[in-house]
This record gives sequence, structure tokens and C-alpha cells, in this order.
Amino acid sequence: LRVFIVCSTFPTADNLMELLLMIDAAKRASARHITAVMPYFGWARQDRKDKPRVPIGAKLVANLLDAAGATRVMTMDLHAAQIQGFFNIPVDHLKGGRLLAEYYLEKFPVRDDVVVVSPDLGSVTRARDFAAKLDVPIAIIDKRRPKPNVSEVMNIIGDIKDKTCILLDDMIDTA
Repeated sequence: LRVFIVCSTFPTADNLMELLLMIDAAKRASARHITAVMPYFGWARQDRKDKPRVPIGAKLVANLLDAAGATRVMTMDLHAAQIQGFFNIPVDHLKGGRLLAEYYLEKFPVRDDVVVVSPDLGSVTRARDFAAKLDVPIAIIDKRRPKPNVSEVMNIIGDIKDKTCILLDDMIDTA
């Protein structure tokens, strides 16, 4: 028996707990393959130790899903690709960039004034790949984070003057 359970894991821990309980119930009902389909993987931004004594929430959630009995995970646009390595079960990391690119190719048949903007240095590869699909240049925002959920733009690398900017990021929580 194959079971697919669709559930985002954020906001509120209740969603994660519901997912874990559903996985456990499926396992106890003799499901052989349980795929946790998580359109949004909560705690994905907690993917590294950037300060002493901070949790790595993405790894903890990966362990919980495995312990509950999931045999596969399917998710979209992870904050960082290395999160797949936190799992001891297969992970299908789907990316929405191709569909988004098709939309913009149709919306902007002429793209002479379009530029894809990376909101930070960590998103440059994503922005470069997306810009290549549209055949447009990229720009990069150099920003600093003085405290959580606060950012200050220091510089903009690239030409954005009088351009239509497509800001591409995996997550926008403060804008």
C-alpha cells in the first residue's frame, strides 16, 4: 500500500505534529511506502549553525519524519539544497523555476528592459539560472542583516535603472 500525505509544516508546529501523526497512523495501518508531500518545508531556514548553541531545525524535522515512518519526502524550492542531505530517506526536491519562467516568457515577449534581481548573495545561482531561461541579465542586492528579519541594502550590483525587475527568492517574509 502506497500513501501520500500532503501537508505543509509551517506556520505553527501543529501542522508538523499533524503530519507526524498521519505518518504514524499510516505506518500502523501497514502502509509500505509513505510519502510526505510538503509544498512548504518549515524550519528550512534553520539549516546550519551560524552561531553557538543554535538549533538546526531542518535536520530535526528530517529526523522526526524518518522516525515517524515516512519512506520518502517530496517538497518544493528548499531554502538550501543541502537540506536534502539531512534525510536518511529519498527526497524529491521539485523546483518551480521552469513554470515561473514560462509565465514570464509569455508576459514579456520582448525582454530588452527586464532584469532578474537576486535579493542577496545566497540567491545568485538561482537568479543566474532563471535569468538564463529568460535570456536577460541579472543584478544582485548586497545587503546586511543587523538583526533577524531586518535587512539593509548596502549596494546594488548591476544595471536596474528604468528596468522591469523580477526579484527572485525562495522565500519572502519581510519584503
